[in-house]
Amino acid sequence: MTRVKRGNVARKRRKKVLKLAKGFRGSHSTLFRTANQQVMKALRNSYRDRKKRKRDFRRLWITRINAAAHLHGVSYSQLMGNLKKANIELNRKMLAQLAILDPESFGKVVELASKAK
Repeated sequence: MTRVKRGNVARKRRKKVLKLAKGFRGSHSTLFRTANQQVMKALRNSYRDRKKRKRDFRRLWITRINAAAHLHGVSYSQLMGNLKKANIELNRKMLAQLAILDPESFGKVVELASKAK
């Protein structure tokens, strides 16, 4: 029976993993076995955190809107309820941007929403 050498396939796989592990500290970027473990962990984390980033940003926007709304004497939930009643369809990202970059316009939006109450 002839022996199987697998030279190209194995080397390509290892080089691919070590390329992904570039920049990791210590042996995590040089030794194949530890690099492989760290690459799998990194890929798992990045997959999870791509989903988490969306939640984190939504929380940030809500916090910013809430803080700006309290300056105008309205809570976040009241503001969002009033916006729905007034048919003002601004998403949370845009409301947060308004609250930070243009507080006057945000105040006008809050006024419009309160009138619809």
